[in-house]
Amino acid sequence: MDIIIETPKGSRQKYTYDKSLQLFRLKKVLPPGLVFPFDFGFIPGTKGEDGDPLDIMVLSEYQGFPGCVMDVRLVGCLQATQVAGKKPYRNDRFIGILEQSTVYDRITSLEELSTELIDSIKLFFSTYLQAEGKTVQWEADLNTLQAMELVKGK
Repeated sequence: MDIIIETPKGSRQKYTYDKSLQLFRLKKVLPPGLVFPFDFGFIPGTKGEDGDPLDIMVLSEYQGFPGCVMDVRLVGCLQATQVAGKKPYRNDRFIGILEQSTVYDRITSLEELSTELIDSIKLFFSTYLQAEGKTVQWEADLNTLQAMELVKGK
């Protein structure tokens, strides 16, 4: 599946796609010491409860750039409810593997990733959202087939 990178791996700057300009906009700068552990982007043609396309983190040893289209295979989803203000809403984080990756080339489902890696991704998002005054409640970790079904429904 093709996805679009908004924020590259290792970046403190969070970018977002501006539909009206059809360009990428600097949205915010993360607190010192906090960087995106992997490329982060969205799945085009989808829409989550927050009104934006579905989020996806791309595991790879490589680094993209804002606007980079990547061919990834979906391996799972970290289901989450996010609270900003008083109204909670679903804001899942899908996990994909860059097709050109050699480090993750044998991974086909979330269950094959280490618990430490999954926990560190959840910790990154929890910390990132906490710095914005938001909280996240992690729910189920979905495998490849379950994640694909969710994407099809959006």
